[in-house]
Amino acid sequence: MLLHVPHAGLDVPGWARAHLLLDDDGLAAEQAALTDHLTDRLALHASATAAVAPWVVVNRVSRFVVDPERFPDEREEMAAVGMAAVYTHGTRGQRIRADDADHRADLLATYYRTWADAVADLVDARLAATGRAVLIDVHSYPSAPLPYELHADGPRPPVCLGTDPAHTPPDLLAAARRAFARVGEVGTDSPFRGSYVPLRHHATDPRVESIMVELRRDGHVVEPDGPVTAGLTVAAAALAALVDAVSS
Repeated sequence: MLLHVPHAGLDVPGWARAHLLLDDDGLAAEQAALTDHLTDRLALHASATAAVAPWVVVNRVSRFVVDPERFPDEREEMAAVGMAAVYTHGTRGQRIRADDADHRADLLATYYRTWADAVADLVDARLAATGRAVLIDVHSYPSAPLPYELHADGPRPPVCLGTDPAHTPPDLLAAARRAFARVGEVGTDSPFRGSYVPLRHHATDPRVESIMVELRRDGHVVEPDGPVTAGLTVAAAALAALVDAVSS
C-alpha cells in the first residue's frame, strides 16, 4: 500500500526558479492556487492511525518545477494548455516559462524520472513481497474551477474519485466510496479523472491497483491555502479507513 502525494510541495530550486518568468508575488499566487495544500499532512496522519501503516511518498518539489503525474510526451492532454510535465503556462493561461528544450530535458532528468523511478521501485518491492501493490493517489482541488481546467463543467463534489480503466478494480472503487462517505458526497472522475500508475507498470501489470482521491479544498482548509479546518481530521480518518479496508 502506497499513499502517493505528488502536489503538496512548494520547493523551487534556484536554477529552476531562474527560468520562471513570474515575479515572486506571481509565483506565490500560482502556488496558492494549484498546490494541494496539506495533503502531505493528511496522508501522514492517515498512515499513523491506520491499522497497517502504508508507505507514504511525498513530493516536496513544486509542480511548477515538474509535474510528476503528467505524461512526458504526446499522451498528455494538458499539453493543450501548456501544462504538461513541464509547465510553460499558468492557471490563467499566462506564459510562465519560455520554450527551452535543454532546460526541459534537465528538469525531466533531475525530477521527473527520479520521482518515477523511486515510486516504481517501491511498487516493485511491494509486488515482490506480496504479489500486489495498491496506490492511493492523494490530491485536493479548489471549490471553484480555475481557467486552465479542461473539464470544468462537470460536478465538483466534496470527494472526487479518479479511476484508471486498467488499474482501478470495482472493489477498490467501492471501498473508497464507503470510506469517504463520511466526508460528503462522493463522485467519480469529475472534475478530474485518472489515477497515477508508474509508467513502468501502466497498462501492463494488473497486479498494480490505483485510485485517485481528490478532496475539495473548502472541506479542510480556508481557500486557497489555509488555515486548516476541522475537516482535515475527518478526511484523514476516511483515508485511514480506506487503507484498512484495502489492507484487510
